[in-house]
Amino acid sequence: MTIARFTKSFTQQEPIPEDGIEAAIEVMRSGRLHRYNVAPGEESHVSALEREVAHWQGSAYALACSSGGAALRIAMRAAGIGVGDVVLTNAFTLAPVPGAIVAVGARPVLVEITKDLRMDLDDLSAKIARHRPAAVMASHMRGHLCDMDRLTAICADAGVPLIEDCAHTMGAKWNGRRSGSFGLAGAFSSQTYKHLNSGEGGLLVSDDADFMARAIILSGSYMLYARHGAAPSEAHFRNARLDMPNTSARMDNLRAALLRPQLARIEDAIDRWNERYHATEAVLAGCSRIALPARPAQETFVGSSIQFRLPGIAPQDATRFVADAAELGVELKWFGAVDPVGFTSAHPSWRYVDPQSLPRTDAVLAGLFDMRLPLTFSTDDCRQIGHIIVACANALAPSEAS
Repeated sequence: MTIARFTKSFTQQEPIPEDGIEAAIEVMRSGRLHRYNVAPGEESHVSALEREVAHWQGSAYALACSSGGAALRIAMRAAGIGVGDVVLTNAFTLAPVPGAIVAVGARPVLVEITKDLRMDLDDLSAKIARHRPAAVMASHMRGHLCDMDRLTAICADAGVPLIEDCAHTMGAKWNGRRSGSFGLAGAFSSQTYKHLNSGEGGLLVSDDADFMARAIILSGSYMLYARHGAAPSEAHFRNARLDMPNTSARMDNLRAALLRPQLARIEDAIDRWNERYHATEAVLAGCSRIALPARPAQETFVGSSIQFRLPGIAPQDATRFVADAAELGVELKWFGAVDPVGFTSAHPSWRYVDPQSLPRTDAVLAGLFDMRLPLTFSTDDCRQIGHIIVACANALAPSEAS
């Protein structure tokens, strides 16, 4: 059978909503791009975004930052994490997560993952006992939530703060509870390929007033913290305003203006992402060589990307598989490659992290492939992509992908 080549771009996002464009133009015409540059009695777009995020998330407080990585760094510093502290995080994540840990002077210790791409909670328990960490940073990599009830119980029993990296799970839930609401704090990203798009940007949420007061000062509020839309009361800033350094990691009004209309439409976007995910998944599930991660009944996910494994595939054949798919217009990322490519990397290439033995993770990553599902694709596009992937998998010799 001849497979038609796919011709759409895997990096083309939907346009910003028209009301977001109009709001951004208004901000530019005013010249008031800085979040605190407002007229008397006026609320900035950043402050309004914080208030709207807190309401949508169901959190007491929210802080808009310059990036998701900045939100993670601020979260750790506000939690008192610093030089020499151990922070446990997933072995399967993206480089900004261990990078944020290293940036505050802490030491990342990586936790094994399961074949379903979730943090291995048995390994987590063992490493908490061994390392007595200052925090656990659960990275919900590519939108896969682990058993959040068990995770929170493990952290609570050990007295270890939990910080959630929710860059890929904005809108996801576990037993009806939103990701980012299970621990001390949740950090989100609005980088272009996430669920909200402002080019770069980050959001931090928490129900802890003293923690959020420290985070707001760290973000660079100076003494203007009262101009935040979802902030604690003045009493919580009395010490924080003098104790915390200013790290200048603020979001600006231009990006907030772009984000507010997207947040208002996020539930519709989640439904459309999941339609595309299920259309792709249904085709891939028909191929015996492809292993898809199980999705627990407790998880409500956001299918903005899809992952699958070709168990037992050799490195040279994985390279060929990616190249064959690319020839047919399908852009796959392979996490088993020795050298990092684009945004994709694995723990052996993070030389700022102490080398660690992670045999179970390495076995999973050796055959793990990843693909974006932008909303500019139709469900028919996703089915076509699925058929291309299946054809490329079936073209491998039996010994190459068992």
